[in-house]
Amino acid sequence: MSKSVHSILCAGIAVQDLVFRLDQFPPRGLKTRARDYSVVSGGNAANAAVAVARLGGMARFAGPIGGPAGEDLIGDRVLDSLIREHVDVSGVMRIDGAPSSLSAIFVEEAGERTIVNYRDDRLTQVRHPDPDALLNDVKAVLADNRYAEFVRPFCEAARRRGLPVILDGDRPTEASDALLVCATHLIFSAEGLRATARVDDLGAALRSLASAVPGFLAVTDGANGAFWLDGNTVRHHPAFEVQVVDTLAAGDVFHAAFALALTEGRAIADAMRFSTAAAAVKCMRFGGSAASPTRADVEAFLAASGVR
Repeated sequence: MSKSVHSILCAGIAVQDLVFRLDQFPPRGLKTRARDYSVVSGGNAANAAVAVARLGGMARFAGPIGGPAGEDLIGDRVLDSLIREHVDVSGVMRIDGAPSSLSAIFVEEAGERTIVNYRDDRLTQVRHPDPDALLNDVKAVLADNRYAEFVRPFCEAARRRGLPVILDGDRPTEASDALLVCATHLIFSAEGLRATARVDDLGAALRSLASAVPGFLAVTDGANGAFWLDGNTVRHHPAFEVQVVDTLAAGDVFHAAFALALTEGRAIADAMRFSTAAAAVKCMRFGGSAASPTRADVEAFLAASGVR
């Protein structure tokens, strides 16, 4: 893929992640010592915005964080981190008196992670006054469903303009959720899909939602790769075999790469391949969103894997 000049609006949650790397998760009630530590910006949509920018796209982020500036230091750091990654933060809304979201994340030797998140309820009540204004020059909207009522007006405005709306179905919901219907491309996490469809088999779960959700349906399943529905046929792209160091933000990188590939006119199978490769490169590095790959990283990885 050549370098993209397409702009993607990433709408949803932004968090500060405190990431601890452990040899293994400690037994309950015991203390343990981390062998590595990092503080990075996190949250599905914010991570995706960083990934879009690193992959060569133009990213704009919209989401609520705490405020005001100078008092909510977590929000200050999240905002500074996004700006350093060349993300347009004109859609950020700072809510005075509400603390920004924070997560403690524990990553064990095999790369799996456990997340403990705090999110103030006042942030979930925020609505942007003019979603349409943030869609100027935007080619697609990528939203998470953590702040469903905040992102839905952006998705609806994008649909009115005929833009792709890619939804990260990370949080379990109901098949009747209006946000699911609004998406042109809905990509679940395996956990989110199973809980939403109430079906364990991922292929069957995709099919069960197809009658209620009119858009493209897919699911990421970690080391098992990605699955998507093509008519009534379940397609599969296996995960690339890599030495997994840290899976944190891999799903967000996948969604960002997929959204970018769509704006570049890639076929679905090609977009899934590129997204799977981008997520694999991320998993080889510790540091959550700070370890998101560049376009050159992904292209080099695909070339070394013998995939065009």
